[in-house]
Amino acid sequence: MIANRRSLFSLLGLALLASGSAMAAPAPREIRIDWATYNPVSLVLKDKRFLEEDLSKDGIGVRWVQTLGSNKALEFLNAGSIDFGSTAGAAALIGRINGNPIKSIYVYSRPEWTALVTRKDSGVTKVEDLKGKRVAVTRGTDPHIFLVRTLAAAKLTERDVRLVLLQHPDGRTALERGDVDAWAGLDPIMAASEIESGAVLFHRDKAANTWGILNVREEFAKDHPELVNRVLAAYEKARKWSLENPAELRRILGQATGLSAPIIERQLERTELTHSAIGEHQRETILQAGLALKDAGVLPADTNVAQAVDALVDRRFAPASP
Repeated sequence: MIANRRSLFSLLGLALLASGSAMAAPAPREIRIDWATYNPVSLVLKDKRFLEEDLSKDGIGVRWVQTLGSNKALEFLNAGSIDFGSTAGAAALIGRINGNPIKSIYVYSRPEWTALVTRKDSGVTKVEDLKGKRVAVTRGTDPHIFLVRTLAAAKLTERDVRLVLLQHPDGRTALERGDVDAWAGLDPIMAASEIESGAVLFHRDKAANTWGILNVREEFAKDHPELVNRVLAAYEKARKWSLENPAELRRILGQATGLSAPIIERQLERTELTHSAIGEHQRETILQAGLALKDAGVLPADTNVAQAVDALVDRRFAPASP
């Protein structure tokens, strides 16, 4: 009889554990989300407080964290400092391959936000001129990936240039001060350097710019899928508002960056906001970037790029109409 009771209690305990594991995780007190000057939709979302309006009825707050580049967004996601972060698609892929547990769930822009930049008097006019030259770059970002792919197309590698690792604003400063010969630029800082300092975009390739992607921590997506959908609904509201209110979008971007109207205009000329759902087109672009990086030796030779892309891109969270 005692043995039977023990068996019964064991079975009950297992049942309770199973039911507990099936229960949804308690809602967080706040959602931590980044804003970035390279992601205009995030600035509108922050300014208009669409997400706060939706979540406040459930007592959930929103904490905004600025990220200066994909590398910082990935660093914060990996550390659990933010739940949602803005990156380029290829940068997100590198993060995932390097063990960062994230999912790419939304498109906030289709930008031409990076190019290779130089001064008028540098003597650099084409990619081949970079051999032996100093190039400022922020490792782990779309400008870095763009540089690697561009060098490879010119039959060069990172070893053929002298990389100077700086965050994007410092890269601009180093270029204009003459400390480097070229810079893998990022808007709106790149647009500011063009307009204010006469910087020259000597190599451009829109197709080699990967999409602006919103990522979520994998654990957060697993525990709070309903909240992920609500974040995307708010993002979608902000994206559509941006398209309907271009003058206000320029104002918000100018206010957040402190940059002049001509600079903001130049950035937005190169930023398309008509996409939102992540799908096959984005997957293919990220895949091709990953394969190029593997060929260039940035990724290990045994990397299964297609498998990594499939693990990264998550289409379950379709953006809802506001």
